[in-house]
Amino acid sequence: PPFLALLCLGAPAPALKATPAPGPDGSGSEEPWCPYKVGAEGAADGRLCFRTPARGFQCQARACRAHRSPGGALVANVLRNGSVLLQWGPPRPAAGLRGFALNCSWDGTYTRFPCDSVELGAACRDYLLPEAHGSVRYRLCLQPRYAPPRPAPPAQCVEFRVEPAAMRDIVVAMTAVGGSICVMLVFICLLVAYITENLMSPALA
Repeated sequence: PPFLALLCLGAPAPALKATPAPGPDGSGSEEPWCPYKVGAEGAADGRLCFRTPARGFQCQARACRAHRSPGGALVANVLRNGSVLLQWGPPRPAAGLRGFALNCSWDGTYTRFPCDSVELGAACRDYLLPEAHGSVRYRLCLQPRYAPPRPAPPAQCVEFRVEPAAMRDIVVAMTAVGGSICVMLVFICLLVAYITENLMSPALA
């Protein structure tokens, strides 16, 4: 009893505080949503939307082709279905980061045309372009935005070209036909060798 009395009269134990699990960049908790705004060129700000980040995505060689910016901070994963998944790492420094500005343009026959601009939250680390035009060279630039007076660092830009769907179908069809022709030629060669070995030799003898 005297020992229990001392415990009761002692200082209260500090309350347990849940520590958030570190995110992929090692800072804070992992955000479940990525807020962004899409605005057409020359138009007012679009409405606020949310998307689920594609964390852990890796570009597979058969279904995807990765294009990196000169600095390597921005990666454009061009998928076979015509969509493009952009990925980037956490910028340095992380203090004062307000978000990202994504600018898009593509080359026409004689000039460069602007695409929709996107404003992304500070927790975003990827963005999906659902549909990209085939046989068009795109240029996407991502620039972090900081609270003043910190200046914005140079933008990371990546260029890529999306293979048209028709060309992909033609390549797949030609590959299938070429494989069938090779199999048929091998079968014909084996048949000719069999006939020559088993039928022609006895007749000549």
